[in-house]
Amino acid sequence: MHLSKRNTRFRFTSLTGAFMALVLSLSLWVPAVQAETPTPVAAEQGKTKALTTESATAFLDSFFDSPEAKAHYVGASVVVVKDGKVLTEKGYGYADLENKTPVDPKNTAFRVASVSKTFTAAAVMQLVEQGKVDLQADFQTYVKGLKFDNPFDKPVTVENLLTHTTGFEIRDPQQEDIHTDFDKYIAMEDYAQQHMPPVVREPGSAYMYDNFSFLLLGMIVENVSGEPFESYMQQHIFKPLGMNNSSFMLDEKFQKQLATGYDAAHKPLDLYTISPTPLPQGGMLSTAEDIGKFMIAFLNDGVKDNERIFKESTVKSMEQYRSSIHPLLPNTTYGFEAAFQLPGAGSNPSIITKAGDLMGFSSYLFLIPEQNTGVFLTYNQAGALRNLFYPAFIQTFFPQYAEPVKFKEYAPQSAAELQRFTGLYSDLRISTIVSSLKDGNKEPGQLSISDVFLGPRNLIQVEENLFKDELTGQFTAFKEQEDGTLYMKEPYLNPMGYEKKGQTPKGFKDVRKNSPYAEAIYGLQSLGHYVNDASESFQPKTAVTRAEFIENVLKLSGLKASKTTPPTGTDWADHAAAGYIQLGYESGMITGTDQQQFKPDQVITRQEAMVMIWRSLQLQYPSELFNDVKLAGHTDPWAVPAVQMMAKLGIHGPEVKVLEDGSVDFLSRKPLIRQEEAAIMYALLTQPTDQIVAELKAAQQPQAEPAEGAEPADDKTETAPVPAPVTVPSAAASAQ
Repeated sequence: MHLSKRNTRFRFTSLTGAFMALVLSLSLWVPAVQAETPTPVAAEQGKTKALTTESATAFLDSFFDSPEAKAHYVGASVVVVKDGKVLTEKGYGYADLENKTPVDPKNTAFRVASVSKTFTAAAVMQLVEQGKVDLQADFQTYVKGLKFDNPFDKPVTVENLLTHTTGFEIRDPQQEDIHTDFDKYIAMEDYAQQHMPPVVREPGSAYMYDNFSFLLLGMIVENVSGEPFESYMQQHIFKPLGMNNSSFMLDEKFQKQLATGYDAAHKPLDLYTISPTPLPQGGMLSTAEDIGKFMIAFLNDGVKDNERIFKESTVKSMEQYRSSIHPLLPNTTYGFEAAFQLPGAGSNPSIITKAGDLMGFSSYLFLIPEQNTGVFLTYNQAGALRNLFYPAFIQTFFPQYAEPVKFKEYAPQSAAELQRFTGLYSDLRISTIVSSLKDGNKEPGQLSISDVFLGPRNLIQVEENLFKDELTGQFTAFKEQEDGTLYMKEPYLNPMGYEKKGQTPKGFKDVRKNSPYAEAIYGLQSLGHYVNDASESFQPKTAVTRAEFIENVLKLSGLKASKTTPPTGTDWADHAAAGYIQLGYESGMITGTDQQQFKPDQVITRQEAMVMIWRSLQLQYPSELFNDVKLAGHTDPWAVPAVQMMAKLGIHGPEVKVLEDGSVDFLSRKPLIRQEEAAIMYALLTQPTDQIVAELKAAQQPQAEPAEGAEPADDKTETAPVPAPVTVPSAAASAQ
């Protein structure tokens, strides 16, 4: 269930924080930005190696002992299979850090998260080959009684469910779905009835990582087979393959076997469970050894130790990609997804993979059928270890899949022709992932793209609708529908889905096009955060209340109102924004000694608004980085760290001025008005804050003294600038 740790621009504390880390990792596996050079481990190898037990073991030992890798795991378990046998399976680090319990690849269970989807798809395909399920049939043929809107002539088919092309409105786990009541049982059908989404895009038209579709597939398995989902998986997948340490049920046995999950600071997470029960889209528990058994069977045309779980034709159908935005950027097969892009090479369609993330856990399974090779990596710290591991393995043993593509000569399109691509794009699944596309200084075949994580960089056209990122050599592609809808797939923020270009903003009758706030107001209108109706008034100079601000910012973050009833006696209990105010308290954005009086209808000051945002961002960006920001005017002492951070990050509008002495007048005590709020929200979606912070950290590093006798640098020598290291926060966006 891709549930790693990206944030909707904010990281929250307590259960809300855990939930966000879950939801943001549901489908987000954010690759680290890499230059077009071999990874450290691969570079050390020097040349291609034959994949053998000895070479695989040496590679694993070297990789997991490297400083780069050690920063990304507490415990890890890995298995490599080839030609029908296990070459090596090993554990590294600890299943339990406090007790120094080592990882055992045979017995230590991990939450494999969205790798579960591969097994759910396998169960569906068994029923397909038995003639009990038709991939082209409306899924409602097998799941009755679910009511939802579908304004299109096309039904949602079983194949749409398998390939993440349903057109459903996003349905990821909610905060209340994550809990510690291990006796609580929420049936799949009951959960689906309560959360069933409408169809908002034509089925089959776009790729959006869809956890809910795999819940429905689990229900199909249960309804068609007549067996409970968890029993079917045990009897028809796990048992025939001897996968004795795999289950979709977190019972007492697996509570004991399960590795402890850890956050990025290596702090242990409490044991948790997720509704519904079971969870076909991400609830599987397994060991590296067990996953190795499945990989051997899959690569051997569905057979292991004379036990057949698939027909050969079924295996071949699961290996085939069913959609792509470009041949170099395939989307999904029945149960697998495209590999991480390699610089200049894209995602080779000869490789099929499945990633998974949940709070405290990440996994990666990849198969190269034509090499009869499979690898599975799992670890008890959600994060980017797999993004280092996969390219290192490929470049060491199968570098042919990392060879840069040689393109035919292509006459780049003019800046005017490329204008159709410019605008704001938001991710279909995580609306806070926003990319801004502009023309590349009017150059033919060039666009400029920017986002909050990586900042601006150039895209160079190499083919029709295909561009190469100058920063990393990875590809971004576009797809245009008959109705003019534009989709984009990029390699960093959420390669497991498309971003959609926003609508043309019509503006407001009281916002001038030359207003210094027009870009922000029109941008939010384009992305759907404001009504797109030119006859409406925006009231740009109307003051914003506390309740309005907390609701607007949390809605911008893609969060829903808390379902917790506010405590008795609070002054927001009966307010229209009560759920968002309550969520503000739960998330730590609102604090104070008086937990009863929020004064929701009081006008919020600019410094109060900044403190609310700061309470979230300070968990990501250390406040001490901003201590040297000089403030002019009047800011209350309790708000100084917040205002310093927001001034430096550019989370404000044009009303903020830098004075001649370098100090910043933030107008802290003034009421916040609507146009200023719009500028703040737009900056949260578009300002390259990660890049700004990376540069601040680099600038504050102590400079090394030159070695004694070293020649002074020649000031006239021109060298290429070395970019500051860039990290993309992993989103809590995926129950993978």
